[in-house]
Amino acid sequence: MEKIHIYHTNDLHSHFENWPKISRLIRDRVKKHREAGEEVFVFDIGDHVDRWHPYTEGTMGKGNAALLEEASYTAVTIGNNEGITLPYEGLNTLFQKRSFDILVANVYNKYGQRPDWAKPFSIYTTAAGTKVGAIGLTAYFALFYKLLGWRLADPFEELKRQLPALKEQSDVIILLSHLGIYEDERIAEEFPEIDVILGGHTHHVLQEGKLVNGTLLAAAGKYGNFAGHVTLEIENSQISSKSAHLYPIEGVARARSELNETEALFEMGRSLLEKKVAEVEPLTADFFIDSDLPQLLCEALREWCDADCAFLNAGLILGPLEGAVSKFDLLSVCPHPINPCTVTLDGDELKEILRMTREESLPHIEVKGLGFRGTVMGKFVYDRIQVLEREKDFLINGKRIDPDAKYIVAIPDMFTFGRFFPQIVRSETKYYYMPEFLRDVLEWKLNRI
Repeated sequence: MEKIHIYHTNDLHSHFENWPKISRLIRDRVKKHREAGEEVFVFDIGDHVDRWHPYTEGTMGKGNAALLEEASYTAVTIGNNEGITLPYEGLNTLFQKRSFDILVANVYNKYGQRPDWAKPFSIYTTAAGTKVGAIGLTAYFALFYKLLGWRLADPFEELKRQLPALKEQSDVIILLSHLGIYEDERIAEEFPEIDVILGGHTHHVLQEGKLVNGTLLAAAGKYGNFAGHVTLEIENSQISSKSAHLYPIEGVARARSELNETEALFEMGRSLLEKKVAEVEPLTADFFIDSDLPQLLCEALREWCDADCAFLNAGLILGPLEGAVSKFDLLSVCPHPINPCTVTLDGDELKEILRMTREESLPHIEVKGLGFRGTVMGKFVYDRIQVLEREKDFLINGKRIDPDAKYIVAIPDMFTFGRFFPQIVRSETKYYYMPEFLRDVLEWKLNRI
């Protein structure tokens, strides 16, 4: 009987408050297993990087890669935060000076070549001779990768291409999947030769794993709240049993030095971002009343996109600015990995959407996901849009909306996802400006006022 231990993390999103405990737990358990003569592997399933944190922003994610290196990970795959919130060179150089494998089968450069930092899969041979094959796949955001200079293959088609070679060389197949729970379940149904799927992206929590068509699915939620542990028992190069377990990191005692480590990462990031980028008079910010910075960002968004008009939510700005403004200050007030976007709407569509922005309950809605790193939506702010309250109508550039006209509207890209504006989500006229974030647009504007 051979026992193989697999530890896995996913979707840390740069929540380093939990990282020291996770890293110590994994290192301690790896040491224990190896002293007992048992095989052990450690995998991360992507979205370790999130540019809301100053250490990640200041190092452009390379600090995250260094932390994975220090924790002796075997291999990682990338999530959408590594793949589409970093500029091309940022991702292309993210994993320099690393010893772990980067497994991502469905990412290519624009010429259709696999980047030199990535492998589709790796084969690991245990001391008993069992061959463990691990393959990685990332979420299918093909348009965004294309805008950044990459080419993304459909993960299911890529899996079909890679599996024959992987099956030929492996006794055990593990998928590192940053695709989400529903795609993982589909893969388990369609590819029963995969023994274990370590999942992420949809932040699902599988306390004891989940068996689907004989494949074990395992996932550890988000933000480092859990670390995952899969145990395989092998007889004659075949899996005789498999199980999954999650360790709640909240229950792991914190050493004093680990609190200092978390604070040190924040301060290191702050120091890397202290470069002054602008000097401004006091600029106010408020979620629910008219204030300077949301209005300024809305104006900047329209200008950046050369649009007819623009609207956004005040909740995107988390605080005021005054005096010398640094990169750190901009990150603090606008931490979202949200890109500028335009959508072309006919007059009737635009009028309906603008009426939706006037709903009284909308500013108080708590927003999660969609790239948003704030708390509530906040009131809506407009540029070159005048609200005629009594008539429930709007003027664009001083003229009533023409129902037959086409309008180019600048918006945060978060409005192209989710449930807030179905007409925008369904529209095929969207254009995304990448790799710039809203805070880059705000910095550009501050230097023009």
